[in-house]
Amino acid sequence: MFRLLDRNIKIRIWTTFLTRCVEAMVLPFMAIYFTQRLGAGLAGLLLLANLLMQIGGSMYGGYMSDLHGRKKIMACAQILRFAAVLVMAFANSPYLDSTWLTFSMLLLISIGNGLFNPAAEAMLIDVSSKENRAFIYSINFWAINLSLSIGAPIGGFLFATHRMELLTAMGAASLITLVLTLFFIRETHFPVVSRQRKSEGRGPLRNMAVHYRMVAKDKLFILYSIGGLLIRSLEIHLYNYVSVRLQAEFVPRQLHLIESYSIPLTGIRMTSLLQIENTLIIVIFAIWTASFVRRFKPARMIYIGVLLYTAGYAIVGYSNSVWLLIISMLGATIGELIFTPIRQAYLAEIVDDRARSSYLAVYGLLSQFAGAFGALAVSLGAVLQSGYMALIFFTMGITGLLLTQYVFQQKAPGTDHIQPAAKAAAGG
Repeated sequence: MFRLLDRNIKIRIWTTFLTRCVEAMVLPFMAIYFTQRLGAGLAGLLLLANLLMQIGGSMYGGYMSDLHGRKKIMACAQILRFAAVLVMAFANSPYLDSTWLTFSMLLLISIGNGLFNPAAEAMLIDVSSKENRAFIYSINFWAINLSLSIGAPIGGFLFATHRMELLTAMGAASLITLVLTLFFIRETHFPVVSRQRKSEGRGPLRNMAVHYRMVAKDKLFILYSIGGLLIRSLEIHLYNYVSVRLQAEFVPRQLHLIESYSIPLTGIRMTSLLQIENTLIIVIFAIWTASFVRRFKPARMIYIGVLLYTAGYAIVGYSNSVWLLIISMLGATIGELIFTPIRQAYLAEIVDDRARSSYLAVYGLLSQFAGAFGALAVSLGAVLQSGYMALIFFTMGITGLLLTQYVFQQKAPGTDHIQPAAKAAAGG
């Protein structure tokens, strides 16, 4: 099935794997780098500024992609990212060790990522169909998780001692992606000239504001995005509230695997074990799950998936039992495998075809708030018992599911509107 996909899709999946893999070796560890160099307070402000720059780049990139086409924006973003990575590598070389130059280049990389992502995501929709989107998103989901499982451990071992080499590898990956974008990816969006002329006479910021005001008025899209935000934020809690809770509440013990061998577990190790379990299940079973899910009605499967996901993370937010935590994470991950491709495929159906990149930029912006929810949960966890936190998690997941159900009903009352998307796992 993969070999039958459009060339743009195959290139996009391969470059996503390569880019995410090398970025996972570097970007997650930049917070540690800046904290060690500049202190926790200033490092936090710099990382916030970096996030805001990426958001700004994403909004601008989505707008420009709809106005001028996908390939141009993707190519410009890749050129910016490639140049920034090269300078960043030099700023961490034996010839120069500059924290502020590193930060400046990190800002440019974030802007490049922001510019690139909405255009690239919209391009996937341009060249896919209802019949194969869920399959494409399953493959992409699998590739991302596989790349993270490879890149993150390598970065953990090498970032402190071989930062320049990792950045050089990141630059090589950027160059490969740039070459593929320039010479092998074809343009998929050809804006109508009259639409471009319509915006003449106004400043670029005003044009962009008018453009995004149209997106913000799409009630069903906004509700669907908020539902996705509530659902997705549950996973963020594993890296924030759950890790803090387990470190404080989990009683160290031995995990007996076989009669003569056991693993000493602490709260931190338990958190790592759950993260490893989540990643391995996705990498091993993502494609098989997509093939299995296609046999059932997608609306029903997305409800089952979100319920499993929500219940699993609610239990993880409360329990201190080793095996209950492991089983709950298993259920949550299976739920994630079930609903993620279907929900992404349906998102492609509800966005306005005239402004796909802009819609996806807004969707990505709302997804950024999941990180804020994770930080808020840590603060709430300091004053609320874990049982109440688990109830909050469950309520968030159910609310997200109800919003999703509402959008389904409004788009196609009395019908299974997302039926075509589920067939994608089988290729039609």
